[in-house]
Amino acid sequence: MLEDILVPVDGSDGADAAIRHAGDIAERFGGTVRVLFVADTNRDSVTMVGTEVVDALEHEGERIVEDAAAELSEAGIDCRTDVVQGKPAQTIAEYADAHADLVVMPTHGRSGISRYLLGSVTEKVVRLSPVPVVTVRMEEARTPFPYEDVLVATDGSDAAAAAAALAVDIAADLDATLHVLSVADSGSLGLDVRSELSDAQLREAAEDAVSDVADRATEAGVENVVERVETGRAADEIGSYVDAEGVDLVAMGTTGQGATERILLGGVTEKLIRSSPVPVLTVRE
Repeated sequence: MLEDILVPVDGSDGADAAIRHAGDIAERFGGTVRVLFVADTNRDSVTMVGTEVVDALEHEGERIVEDAAAELSEAGIDCRTDVVQGKPAQTIAEYADAHADLVVMPTHGRSGISRYLLGSVTEKVVRLSPVPVVTVRMEEARTPFPYEDVLVATDGSDAAAAAAALAVDIAADLDATLHVLSVADSGSLGLDVRSELSDAQLREAAEDAVSDVADRATEAGVENVVERVETGRAADEIGSYVDAEGVDLVAMGTTGQGATERILLGGVTEKLIRSSPVPVLTVRE
């Protein structure tokens, strides 16, 4: 299911957390971790060392991926490394398409020689990546594994359904409790739409979305399924649920239409990526 796991690195503490989490996932599913460093072609990093032309970013990248590989190998995790040139977000997404089943990234990295893991680039990868992405928040984050409580936040969209499908498979494999939550959030709708939809209609749609995922989970053999519908602002309600129920992983969908597209649910996924104390799994349609 998750045989090749890609971790873009820059040597930051956030990347270290992502490496460890990717290693845990790979160990559980018998997978390989691919450690990638992208030498940003937007920056002039070519220099002379004696009579030799050297790319300083590539040189630094080789050291960083080797350090990550050593950590993974010491833990008994099969790993491969690569250093490539390109525009970071686009290159990571294209590399994932060719080589990975899952991408694991921190929400931001350090400044200096490797800036590309800043939150904005991670968010671009979430939008662009054709394969699922797990984001790990750097500060005050919990990265428990194996997951015991998996939350699917759904709005009934195709992208949310794709996220739910993977979350159901993960919960079934790990014998985890699957929580299915939908928030009737009129605030995410435009005024013209809000005027045509009653609160009852919004709640009914949310209940249908939850029921669809719960039925799929039951069919897949997930023994413990919790269904919940809330009313309020989606990001706030999801965050509160994560804290109250001790959730270990949040699964959500993204639009996946292109680099300039907003994320589903009025930016809710984007907000969760930035604020969630636990990993967030995002999946395109």
